Amino acid sequence: MKIAVFSTCQYDEDFLSQHNSGHQITFFKVALSEESAVLAAGFEAICIFVNDILNKQVLDILHQSGLKLVVLRCAGFNNVDVRYADQLEIPVLRVPAYSPEAVAEHAMALILTLNRKTHKAYNRVREGNFSLEKLMGVNLNARKVAVIGTGNIGKAFCRILKGFGCQIKAYDPFPSAEMQELGVEYGALEDTLNDVDIISLHCPLSIDTQYLINEHSLKGIKPGVMLINTSRGGLIDTKVVIAALKSGIIGSLGLDVYEQESEFFFHDFSELIIQDEQLSQLISFPNVLVTGHQGFLTQEAMTEIAKVTFDNIDAFQAGSPLVNRVEIRS
Repeated sequence: MKIAVFSTCQYDEDFLSQHNSGHQITFFKVALSEESAVLAAGFEAICIFVNDILNKQVLDILHQSGLKLVVLRCAGFNNVDVRYADQLEIPVLRVPAYSPEAVAEHAMALILTLNRKTHKAYNRVREGNFSLEKLMGVNLNARKVAVIGTGNIGKAFCRILKGFGCQIKAYDPFPSAEMQELGVEYGALEDTLNDVDIISLHCPLSIDTQYLINEHSLKGIKPGVMLINTSRGGLIDTKVVIAALKSGIIGSLGLDVYEQESEFFFHDFSELIIQDEQLSQLISFPNVLVTGHQGFLTQEAMTEIAKVTFDNIDAFQAGSPLVNRVEIRS
């Protein structure tokens, strides 16, 4: 098939080229949008990532130019109008579980860095400053952690927490028997958020989960809580979280995602002024750590993403069952 790949970085090109199962691939660095959709004219399929926009308008443009298939090289699909794609009879396929451990381990890295302030110690030592003042953390052993969402990534994260000796509470509409056997205590969202030291988000972004962390949900939490988000930026109300940081309700914040990240993430702005007041505020806070959506970025994850992406394309071309098709329940 003739495939247009959008939002391409060098690592995408390397891994997709290495595992290509015989298709004609054209790589575009730009994100897919109404303006860039014209680049996909004449392609049978498009391969997109988390910040590409595939709404009704873009789908209309692509449908008119002969699009037959959409493949996501990620698990999330909140940036795709799947219902409308179904109406146009364009299947949307995804990579449901490329490497849960990759994202779970990155969430743990954010926790460890914020807690023990290793990023600050690194910068101090490079300047010859070996002082330990203001670098004190706490033991993670016996700390209470709320895990919001226990899908594949949430489960992997719970297993890591168990190794640190943490007490784990969880919220998920579909509790996992495996996690319950591990000692994870499930409860309602409000009860799960109360009286914990760390909150880590591992759920998809949907109408039900948008701004899951908001003014109301923060009311009952323990002051000084650490909040971690490696899922989707829209899970938290950024304005509310900034206010909670200033008041001390949130003691520290680790983000690998940001609601407006499509304007900035995966690009180099080191010589430019970031034109986003909220993001500029966040990265200026001493108790906030922001990474640019790199939780997925391991060799194992990239290999699995490439392999499953081409498996999906090959299944479509062969007329085989589309096991990774995104289906929206009515």
